[in-house]
Amino acid sequence: MQSFDVVIVGAGAAGLFCAGVAGQLGLKVLVLDHSEKVAEKIRISGGGRANFTNMDVTAANFLSENPRFAKSALSRFTPADFVSLVKKHGIAFHEKHKGQLFCDRSAEDLIAMLLAECAAGGVERWQPCGVKNLRFLASSPYGSSASSYEIDSDRGTIHCGAVVIASGGLSIPKIGATDFGYRVAKQFDLPLVTPRPALVPLTFDEAAWAPFAQLSGLSLPVSIETGGKKDKTAFLEDLLFTHRGLSGPGVLQISSYWQEGTPIRLNLAPGTDITAHLNQAKATSRKLIANELAALVPSRLADTWVAQGTALGHNWQRPVNEASDKALTALAERLARWELTPTGTEGYRKAEVTAGGVDTKALSSQTLESRQPGLYFIGEVVDVTGWLGGYNFQWAWASAFACAKALAQALRAA
Repeated sequence: MQSFDVVIVGAGAAGLFCAGVAGQLGLKVLVLDHSEKVAEKIRISGGGRANFTNMDVTAANFLSENPRFAKSALSRFTPADFVSLVKKHGIAFHEKHKGQLFCDRSAEDLIAMLLAECAAGGVERWQPCGVKNLRFLASSPYGSSASSYEIDSDRGTIHCGAVVIASGGLSIPKIGATDFGYRVAKQFDLPLVTPRPALVPLTFDEAAWAPFAQLSGLSLPVSIETGGKKDKTAFLEDLLFTHRGLSGPGVLQISSYWQEGTPIRLNLAPGTDITAHLNQAKATSRKLIANELAALVPSRLADTWVAQGTALGHNWQRPVNEASDKALTALAERLARWELTPTGTEGYRKAEVTAGGVDTKALSSQTLESRQPGLYFIGEVVDVTGWLGGYNFQWAWASAFACAKALAQALRAA
């Protein structure tokens, strides 16, 4: 039987970073992953260039049953800290917009950096290697107060002082996502916040969506919101029409907050007084309403939009100077507040992350240790979900760092 100070299950962003830091702090670390490849989510993120952090991270950029939980780890390992590491490894990067940082060349550079940090810490990595069973032992070689575990793996039984679950959520099963972390939580009676797809495209009833399906591929900036007066959430981002519904950054952002059976509301021409624009056009123009609208939104959308008028009791397919004030007001209001109710999402197959997960009530915000001694949870498996734009990677780095520091303190002291 082989022995390690700590075994980390999951060779993704959080797992690899935690391993590298813990190894360099003097711990004997093993990383296990059932997949042959490392950090697939990093590899495919940001169009292959990895949006690896955001310079403007606060706890307000995260969803959780306990929104304050993420504050401690985020404050102790900041975006600037991770950028320093990226610079140390000579990785060129750039800011795209809204604080989002991407590799100039390839996400592979970031993966190579994490593996180099692991190598510097003498970390062992077994891949592919699945975990068959995890047992908590009453006795411990580290002393009476320390924890101890045995893991039955595909490569034999392992003994360790602590276990870190960095196995991620259910998003993108084709790259190996499983419910392993949730099963471990249940095994040790740790509560879960029901997992659900987040940062995911929204879908609509096929018949109701038919008029808009032809707009597939069309993108435009919008204001998008959901929720009521007390819990309203809004974003100003791009929207993308698809054959089955809506996607794009704005929709991915709002999807994390959207509750099934409730509507979303869109302003398709944010920052514009559409009523005033149409009224002015009525007084000065003889163009078709669609042509006037095309000054505010893409012409394909304008054409599709005015075609909906008949079903709503208005004739919008006419010159603007012939339209009634009532018809133009109705058109403007619908553009500024298009309310529609999704029937669902594209699910984990297209979701960038998983919301929910191991309930933070069962975890220390300082160390990420659960109330099960010596069992830690970091990254996406925890009920902390960031916005689109590098926030989830920053949670991976920050939670991993907090965990690694705590492991070193606990296991070296023991």
